[in-house]
Amino acid sequence: MDKIFLRGMKAETLIGVYDWEREQRQTLVLDLDIGVPEGAGADDNIGDTVHYGEVCEAVRRSLRNQDFLLLEMLAEHVAALILQNFGALWVRVRIVKPGILPDVKEVGVEIERGRADG
Repeated sequence: MDKIFLRGMKAETLIGVYDWEREQRQTLVLDLDIGVPEGAGADDNIGDTVHYGEVCEAVRRSLRNQDFLLLEMLAEHVAALILQNFGALWVRVRIVKPGILPDVKEVGVEIERGRADG
C-alpha cells in the first residue's frame, strides 16, 4: 500500500453547533493519508502521483469558503474532495479541533474512504 501523507496541516473554517463557536473561524489540524498507485514515483513524474501541495491548497481554500456544524461532515467533505479531484485510491482524514473543551487537549474525528470505482 503506497501513500503520501500530510501531518499537522492547519486550516481555518467556521465549525460548530453552538452559537459561540460560530462567531469566528477556528483553526483545525488535519492529518491526511492518501493512497497512490503502486510505483507512482517510478519515473519521477508528478502526473503519476497525487500532488500534495495542490491537495493542501484545495483543502484550505474549500474550508475557507464553507461552514460546517459537525466535524464528521467536514471530514466527509475533505475525503470526497481528495477522492474526486486528485485520483487518490483511498484517503484517511483525521481532523482535530484543539482546545475546544476544558481540560481536554484535543477532540476530533477520523474516517477512511475509498473510491467508488475502485
